[in-house]
Amino acid sequence: MDAPRNIPVTILTGFLGSGKTTLLNRILREEHGKRIAVVENEFGEVGIDQALVINADEEIFEMSNGCICCTVRGDLIRVLGNLMKRRDKFDYVLVETTGLADPGPVAQTFFMDDEIRAEYALDGIVTLVDAAHIEQQLGRSDESTEQIAFADVLVLNKTDLVDGDRLDRLETRLREMNRMARVIRSEWADVSVDSVLNLAAFDLDQVLERRPTFLEPEYPFEWTGVYSLDTGRYELSLADGPDPAMSLVVVPDQGTEDSALREGAEWCVRRYAEPAEPVRPGDEIAVGKHLNLQLDSPGRKSFFLEVDTQARVGLFAQHTAEEFDLQLTSANGATVGPEDGPSSRVPPTTETGGPGVNGVVPVEVERTWVAQHEHDDEVGSIAIERDGDVDPGLLNTWLGMLLRERGVDIFRMKGFISLAGESRRFVFQGVHMLFDGQPDRPWGDAPRRNQLIFIGRNLDEESMRQGFEACLV
Repeated sequence: MDAPRNIPVTILTGFLGSGKTTLLNRILREEHGKRIAVVENEFGEVGIDQALVINADEEIFEMSNGCICCTVRGDLIRVLGNLMKRRDKFDYVLVETTGLADPGPVAQTFFMDDEIRAEYALDGIVTLVDAAHIEQQLGRSDESTEQIAFADVLVLNKTDLVDGDRLDRLETRLREMNRMARVIRSEWADVSVDSVLNLAAFDLDQVLERRPTFLEPEYPFEWTGVYSLDTGRYELSLADGPDPAMSLVVVPDQGTEDSALREGAEWCVRRYAEPAEPVRPGDEIAVGKHLNLQLDSPGRKSFFLEVDTQARVGLFAQHTAEEFDLQLTSANGATVGPEDGPSSRVPPTTETGGPGVNGVVPVEVERTWVAQHEHDDEVGSIAIERDGDVDPGLLNTWLGMLLRERGVDIFRMKGFISLAGESRRFVFQGVHMLFDGQPDRPWGDAPRRNQLIFIGRNLDEESMRQGFEACLV
């Protein structure tokens, strides 16, 4: 018989006026069929219709839709303990913090207290964001910044008050601050209960399934296309796009396996660090160099590539192919442009050997990378991914030193570790200086890959990477 599962808990936070009260009222009033215990800082703030209260003790109210509402006038641990006396009444707990609160201490409760850990499990942290005012708040409030940094889900609320371009820029900024979080847009906090509960946000497997690029480092390019080319001359043409120029590196011998693409990406990072050579339309494209394609003239622009021997060639481009309708054709074949028919970016194929329909070379493999952004906020994310085993002693020493020195600035961390001599992977998570970890399922045939993510303020990415790599066997 399976052991009873700990009660999942979601923490709901957000700055003043972000819409927490509106969302709570939805949860407490709607017939969603879930039995939820809502722990609220001040009962009066919720504005619950008293007709919904069917039974009331000093702090716990049972709602007609199956919810329970609690008021936190005292310690959270005591209230959660009192809830356990009514364990048969609910299956889930939602804890709402005040608008000015740092969610860190609330999250730490589920790591610190043994009795709470035995009964409850932190499932995720949801932060409501006021789209109309968050940029002002980030400039003058540490609390709003930290609420975003702790989030597993960011509900970008009041989207009806902001135009589309500004909303896109804001969402990009939030993602730069917290790569861990999923962003949901909403008006009047109109989101489904399922989008804020049962997140399994502390389950890194599910996060990676939802966002495969979650732990990838940022790259100075966004797209790679791999083409199988015969010896000969080829034309690379691009339509008007979002920028008047685009950086590009052509890799002459690019494999199609994931490991080969990663090797090509790391090689291109070094090329992108070099000054780019400008290339005008009609010029030749050099292989293995950082180029800057000049796209400021109107209409479709063409550049030429000479291939000396049959090979797979990788284009590592600053932007995706779709943004410029990028196409590669045999220089001896007809170029298919916007006026000649539909886009020539035909579906990928496993066939090799040069041009296809109308001389167009199909993309054999394409890959979108996490693009590098300019960070203008103190809070950011660092992802570390390395193959191999870790020495437990060295890891403990490094983590201990890191948390002593920077624990206040590290809001969230989690990941997998491959410990030397251990057949199971080690799963960890932490909030500030509190760290919790335990063995998980066996590695089996899966590659023994260490995957870690840290979210914090003014973190030194290079130093942290070097510190972890020094722990590898």
